[in-house]
Amino acid sequence: MEFADAPLAEAGERRIDWALRSMPVLRAIGERFARTLPLDGLKIAACLHITAETAVLVGALRAGGARVALAASNPLSTQNDVAAALAAYDVAVHARAGVDRDTYYRHIHQALDIGPDIVLDDGCDLVNILHTERVELLDGVSGGCEETTTGIIRLRQMAAEQALRFPMVAVNDTRTKRMFDNRYGTGQSTLDGILRATNMLLAGRTVVVAGFGYCGRGVAERARGQGARVIVTEIDPVKALDASLQGYDVRPMAEAARQGDLFITVTGNRDVIRGEHLAEMKDGAILANAGHFDVEIDVRALESMADTVYLGVRPHTDEYVLADGRRLLLLAEGRLVNLTAAEGHPAAVMDMSFSAQALAVAWLAEERSRLTPGVYDVPAEIDVEVARLKLAAADIEIDALTPVQADYLRSWRLGS
Repeated sequence: MEFADAPLAEAGERRIDWALRSMPVLRAIGERFARTLPLDGLKIAACLHITAETAVLVGALRAGGARVALAASNPLSTQNDVAAALAAYDVAVHARAGVDRDTYYRHIHQALDIGPDIVLDDGCDLVNILHTERVELLDGVSGGCEETTTGIIRLRQMAAEQALRFPMVAVNDTRTKRMFDNRYGTGQSTLDGILRATNMLLAGRTVVVAGFGYCGRGVAERARGQGARVIVTEIDPVKALDASLQGYDVRPMAEAARQGDLFITVTGNRDVIRGEHLAEMKDGAILANAGHFDVEIDVRALESMADTVYLGVRPHTDEYVLADGRRLLLLAEGRLVNLTAAEGHPAAVMDMSFSAQALAVAWLAEERSRLTPGVYDVPAEIDVEVARLKLAAADIEIDALTPVQADYLRSWRLGS
């Protein structure tokens, strides 16, 4: 195992306990798993953000009988104290904050050395390595789960090319994940990271949000809620129309580049902000990325345009001074700002996402012999169960259909 110093474990345990208090649904699922052991004897290799919330998920999987090997899906999001605490509980942890790219991939290989039955991924890097570099392990993998929009895009392309060798469950596509994790979680945590890094006042500023999916919508809503003028850029006509009808100014990036004070990319694609956009930005413009990979802002173009670079002018903030004297500020090296400059989504949000993940793993364990390679939606009953458990934990009651109402919805005859 490769993780941060063991003396950090006690601090990690306190951090995990803090998260656990806000994750009643996953806690209840862990208690159920301990009674029923749906994962008894299974080996799970996971590539996830090493945070306190992830530790609660790992605890539920281990309670269900699984052995878990864990690598980080982003070196800058790894909480070293959490990694040390997990290792103290006999989880095979291969993660340390701030490692270079080669070490990052070595850690994924080390997690795969467990010889997994099931895999959990956050961005599809682990699944990609399985299919390209660790093909000797493929026959033993019966399925997996993917947590992110970016990862599912990659998986669907693999499936379309008939390259995917086992079933993968698209956890990101559940209603609870998209609505709460992507919209409310990403919206809050992205601005949290930006404000920690810059301490800027959003009120009165122009914020450019690239992408108006669930994540981009959440970021735009939170920025507008703090008094910012929000410009949205999009390539999808329907999403662009949605943004316009919600009152946002919709423009191409070429125009928005001249107006923005803060730019936030959240598209899942690469080169959203390119050299020609950087050339138009005003002095002091701030660049942040909330997409999974560090390719949405063309950092190489920024580096090539800069005469001088001042690293760490504030925490996770680097200043690039261009030849004409303009200063552009890049947050978190262009990586996920909410997990690099802050702590990611609140535990109360991850409670739902990781509960769906845990239940999807149990479903996979039960159904794996009947599934063929491809990308599968999470069964609707799992999504509904997570929502019901969350409502119960919040002491919220809802109505139920009466028998007459249920009959009405099933009937097609006039007058019935």
